[in-house]
Amino acid sequence: MEKDYFVHESSYVDEPSEIGEGTKIWHFSHVMKNSRIGKRCNIGQNVVISPDVRIGDNVKIQNNVSVYTGVELEDDVFCGPSMVFTNVVNPRSHVSRKDEYRKTLVKRGASIGANATVVCGHTIGRYAFIGAGAVVTKDVPDYALVVGNPGRVAGWMCQCGIKLDLSSNAEKSEEAVCNACGKKYAKENGSVREIL
Repeated sequence: MEKDYFVHESSYVDEPSEIGEGTKIWHFSHVMKNSRIGKRCNIGQNVVISPDVRIGDNVKIQNNVSVYTGVELEDDVFCGPSMVFTNVVNPRSHVSRKDEYRKTLVKRGASIGANATVVCGHTIGRYAFIGAGAVVTKDVPDYALVVGNPGRVAGWMCQCGIKLDLSSNAEKSEEAVCNACGKKYAKENGSVREIL
């Protein structure tokens, strides 16, 4: 039976694994056993998908990213070039800690910039935007723009990826309309939600 996804001849896909229709896996990548990759994903060059990883539909993983066991990427997530996930908080070469892997969840529509680091055990909220080089050391709220080391909320982003005119002051309640797509948002008690 003909495959309905593309794997470059220089890449390896271990069995069993599940790869969705229309997904493309480019040069020198390795998908390890029991992984599940959704439909219409783009897996860049030199990407490693570790065992038991779950990746949703329409996920873009740029070059030089390792998605370790314990990481889950929901639909429409973007992982920028050379960004880093971890799965153990206190690694030592001489101590096996495979039974201590911590779960990292990246929710629908979130973007993680180039060279950012996501320390394991945290959740990145829906449509959050992690700036290039940021270090995520705690949970990130939906729609938050996170920058710096350690990462801090520096603003709020629309689903379409445009910064919203909302302050980073968690105490201030306010509303904003995206200048690009017209979606409306409300910020209350340090979290942002779309107004339908």
